[in-house]
Amino acid sequence: MVTPLSVPKSLSREIEATQMPQPMQVLAGQKGCPVAAIRERLKAAGLRPTRQRMILGWLLFAGGDRHITAETLFGEVNRVRGHLSLATVYNTLNQFRDSGLIRQVPTGGTRAVYDTNTGDHHHYLVESDGTIMDLPDDAVSLAVRPQAPEGYRIVGVDVVVRLEKIAPQG
Repeated sequence: MVTPLSVPKSLSREIEATQMPQPMQVLAGQKGCPVAAIRERLKAAGLRPTRQRMILGWLLFAGGDRHITAETLFGEVNRVRGHLSLATVYNTLNQFRDSGLIRQVPTGGTRAVYDTNTGDHHHYLVESDGTIMDLPDDAVSLAVRPQAPEGYRIVGVDVVVRLEKIAPQG
């Protein structure tokens, strides 16, 4: 259960200024103050809820599951006057990834794409523009899960189906 926590006025103003949807359910199954829910989510992941993490957590998690790059998130921070550097956005995304709050989608490219849905699922990748979309749950099945080499364990299986747009005929 999330209990409301006092939030510094400066942070409250920055979060309110995001003009993002302010759902009463930031996290599935949780009700109450969305700021407190994000604070508790960070703490549960072993991260201190710093001003930067709270702002980025709000932008990432308040609107539901999404795929995002550091550059896109940096643009959102600038629109809400969050005053964070691109390096801070990158570092925080990596901290969120390392703590299990988000996952990095293996695109094979140089641009890192992150997913707020950390559950097992697979993706489409549109190669022409880098768009990432979730595959329906029943679209991929593995008949046999591979054996990990000695000294390793499998932590997940990611399937990325690469797409190319077909030019309309006619």
